[in-house]
Amino acid sequence: MGVVTKRSSMTFFSDPASHYSHRVRIVLAEKGVTVDIVDVDPDNPLAELADLNPYNALPTLVDRDLVLYEPNIMMEYLDERFPHPPLLPVYPVARANSRLMIHRIQKDWCGLVDRILAQPNAKASEATRKELRESLLATAQLFGETPFFLSEEFTIVDCCIAPILWRLPALGIDLNEKQAKPLQKYMDSIFSREGFKASLSDLEEDIRS
Repeated sequence: MGVVTKRSSMTFFSDPASHYSHRVRIVLAEKGVTVDIVDVDPDNPLAELADLNPYNALPTLVDRDLVLYEPNIMMEYLDERFPHPPLLPVYPVARANSRLMIHRIQKDWCGLVDRILAQPNAKASEATRKELRESLLATAQLFGETPFFLSEEFTIVDCCIAPILWRLPALGIDLNEKQAKPLQKYMDSIFSREGFKASLSDLEEDIRS
């Protein structure tokens, strides 16, 4: 193991194209955290990363002597470390429901996104795109029930959903039909947030430019 460079400020090693890195960057931006964001090419990771993270993977968050390398744990840590504005509900039942929704996003949508991005031109990706599109359309009405996803306030759940929705054009998924209207309205609202705009890497900005 090499010598790990001590950093005086919080550092976030981020894959500028990854929706997992993006969700953490949204939390950082929404809370106005002072952080040094280091964009890293996952195919050519920094030597320092291997010293910090046993999986040599992205994203990785360093806060003094603490090193975190699982995005959902990072988001919860940041919410506790910087409690305002809160992104998780106060009450245990509501917090549990938020965590369950994040788990469902992971199981139902993130895996499909990852498969499409891994082999965008593969024939199997067409079926995966169709599955993801139909799943989003099936839940579209839920996005219209409250200002944010099943909540009156912006939460950590929105931080997980927004990076996926932002990438839909790059994934080859179009949601222009009437059924998707609540989802389109939700996207317009989320994408116009100052925190969301501040979270975007140059690569992510290019997706919709």
